Amino acid sequence: MAQQQMPDLSNAIVAQDEMGRPFIIVRDQGKKQRQHGLEATKAHILAARAVASIVKTSLGPRGLDKILVGPDGDITITNDGATILAQMDLDNEIAKLLVQLAQSQDDEIGDGTTGVVVLALALLDQAHELLDKGIHPLKIANGFDAACKIAVAQLDADADDILISEEARDSNLLKAARTSLGLKIVSKAHDHFAHMAVDAVLAVADLERKDVDFELIKMETKVGGSIEDLALIRGVLLDKEFSHPQMPKKATDCKIAILTCPFEPPKPKTKHKLDISSVEEFKVLQEYEQTKFREMISLVKDSGANVVACQWGFDDEANHLLLSSGLNAIRWIGGSELELLAIATNGHIVPRFEDLTPEKLGTAGVIRELEFGTTRDRMLVVEDCSNTRAVTCFIRGSNEMIVAEGVRALHDSICVVRNLVRDSRVVYGGGAAELLASLAVSAAADKQKGIDQYAFRAFSSALDQVPMVLAENSGLDPIETLSQLKLKQALEKCAHLGVDCLGKGTNDMKELFVIDPLIGKKQQLLLATQLTRMILKINDVIISGKDEY
Repeated sequence: MAQQQMPDLSNAIVAQDEMGRPFIIVRDQGKKQRQHGLEATKAHILAARAVASIVKTSLGPRGLDKILVGPDGDITITNDGATILAQMDLDNEIAKLLVQLAQSQDDEIGDGTTGVVVLALALLDQAHELLDKGIHPLKIANGFDAACKIAVAQLDADADDILISEEARDSNLLKAARTSLGLKIVSKAHDHFAHMAVDAVLAVADLERKDVDFELIKMETKVGGSIEDLALIRGVLLDKEFSHPQMPKKATDCKIAILTCPFEPPKPKTKHKLDISSVEEFKVLQEYEQTKFREMISLVKDSGANVVACQWGFDDEANHLLLSSGLNAIRWIGGSELELLAIATNGHIVPRFEDLTPEKLGTAGVIRELEFGTTRDRMLVVEDCSNTRAVTCFIRGSNEMIVAEGVRALHDSICVVRNLVRDSRVVYGGGAAELLASLAVSAAADKQKGIDQYAFRAFSSALDQVPMVLAENSGLDPIETLSQLKLKQALEKCAHLGVDCLGKGTNDMKELFVIDPLIGKKQQLLLATQLTRMILKINDVIISGKDEY
């Protein structure tokens, strides 16, 4: 009879039962897993490939949308790479790195999230082939880094500087905004969105410093109406209404007291209880509350305010006294909305009634109520503010999904315009920039000595994948399209030949004005290369299974 294997006592725990007798608990080590060496690196590449291939078909103006169903049944239809990856429920650690990659591109540039994931996938595929040839992962990673520097330098050298003027209808900015909107669900209203994006950015931009303050651009949504009903409000839009139905629906020459203190009698900070045992005591309490309310309203009126914007609520008695005193009031305003209102009206957020002074009041020309449809939903518009740089983009749509996609599309478009204000240098889309960088890296590969040649050629092949995916998604023959474009770019030394995704009859992206901001394209190359390097450097994975006793 075979001898029974002894359990591993290295992680044993000594315990005692209810009678004080000792016994040993041995943890089960059977669920621990380990991958190491080449096996681990290849497993990571395969995991990343499985996730990245999902967004691959969403690249380009002919890219397809994905429908995402949340755990509570919420539906999202989008082709935005960052949104698709963020809403997927992923367990694999490497797959989560791809989500963070798309999020980094979105946070830094705001556009190109699908492109960066497709490029990372292409680099990992090429690295997998080199690993099969027996090349060390670090050799591959170092070669990719060197190739990336050559690609970025080539883009810098061939980038065009476009003219950005202060006129709100600047044609270059509008064309760039339209390019970013071409592949969205809302593309039928892309003219409206492009004009709104350009107007919003130019309203808050400081062209001398080449800076755009995103804090001054707010987005508000309301379900109902059509996607073309969107509007740019030069002021603040609040999803609130005046606190009393009998207050005037429109206030002019507004002096706004912006408060974070509630309209209620002061209470002790500690836990307390108030016992009332007679009618007289109740009347005393009521008079005390009335006196306090009148004091508060008196302090507001003495400061010269005619509108009160309060972060907290107030009861019916305070509301009635405000109406009687001729003060329009707005209650339950969120913290971020209150801050934006203060910025737009040049007011101060005041924490106590005693601190109110005329200098701390915000000023606005008009505050009026908007009413929508038959549901009597109302919103407040604060216009003609003293700080004219604050704007609100108001987006409408037939359902929640269209409105949410409208916000994402407008965000991408605003980011493209913002990037052009920050750096007006551009490269050309349709895969033209990737082909240009690919040819430069391929030429540099011939000058390399030793194994680095393999890494350079692999990097060049990975860059070729972007125009191939664009061609495939547009219904063209990917290999034929790529070979023709590479030949044309090499022979004509023309940096703006790309894939004609929309069938316009020309491959000249400069003529079609299909552009990408240079800083966005450089960021894509750098982030995808960094992620590939990180994955190649991991050679050991130890998964500690759930302990069982």
